[in-house]
Amino acid sequence: MRMIRLFTVIALVVLNLGCKEEAKSEPIVSTFYFIRHAEKDRTDSENHDPELNQDGLGRAIRWAEVFDPIMLDAIYSTNYERTTMTAAPTSVKKDIHVQYYDPNAVNIEEFKTSNEGFNVLVVGHSNTTPDFVNKMIGFEKYESMDDTDNSSLFIVRIIDGVATDFRLKMD
Repeated sequence: MRMIRLFTVIALVVLNLGCKEEAKSEPIVSTFYFIRHAEKDRTDSENHDPELNQDGLGRAIRWAEVFDPIMLDAIYSTNYERTTMTAAPTSVKKDIHVQYYDPNAVNIEEFKTSNEGFNVLVVGHSNTTPDFVNKMIGFEKYESMDDTDNSSLFIVRIIDGVATDFRLKMD
């Protein structure tokens, strides 16, 4: 009789633990890839919205190759020629419509929530990209990029609300 009770208790404990294991949910992982636009045409210093130069067009195509093996859910760009041209090859390759954002008006918490669980590419500028990354991670870590830096890739991964980050140079 004691053995039956012991087995019953063990069975209940095992079943209870099994139910708790099933109740655990998978972590929510969001990954954000931040790049600055590729090299812009600097021939007209009065043009505040220049297109990419030949080097920049080549870099935009290389960015598409970098992101080719990565499953992207969304692409964001500021509404400037140089950023939209940088995003275009990746957008075409992935068949993802580019969404425009204003770096001065982004609500970070809303942005995180609306992209929760997604892989997202964000194309910005030498000052807006590090600023956006800093806001995503919750503290000032990165300064504005050097004007010649068109190859930095910032990656922010948020797992269950906890952000980690790193910066790579793709040259």
